[in-house]
Amino acid sequence: MSFNVSEKYNCVIIEFKGNVMGGPDAVSLNEELHELIEKDKTNVVVDLGKVKFMNSSGLGMLIGALTTMKKAGGDLRIANPTDKIESLLIITKLITVFKHYKTLDEAIASYQEN
Repeated sequence: MSFNVSEKYNCVIIEFKGNVMGGPDAVSLNEELHELIEKDKTNVVVDLGKVKFMNSSGLGMLIGALTTMKKAGGDLRIANPTDKIESLLIITKLITVFKHYKTLDEAIASYQEN
């Protein structure tokens, strides 16, 4: 897995690509989130549009990221999940844990509504 970080409308977008399997990727993501928190950037959207596969460790990585951002007074929202990833979130009931949006623009706009 790889991820790109960008900013748009006072929101940080983390775009995942490939297979989300936790492990070393979880460490990289956690370091990135802590750097964002230090810069007082706690509104995060994870774009899952280019994720091919996610295992339980990958789900755990997302939950850890959500917890990290909430503790910092922010939030982490999911955008653009593929049908496969959305099914995984529904089966695991994590769809009820994350605020999720069909498109990246909807997820970004949701921060403006607060």
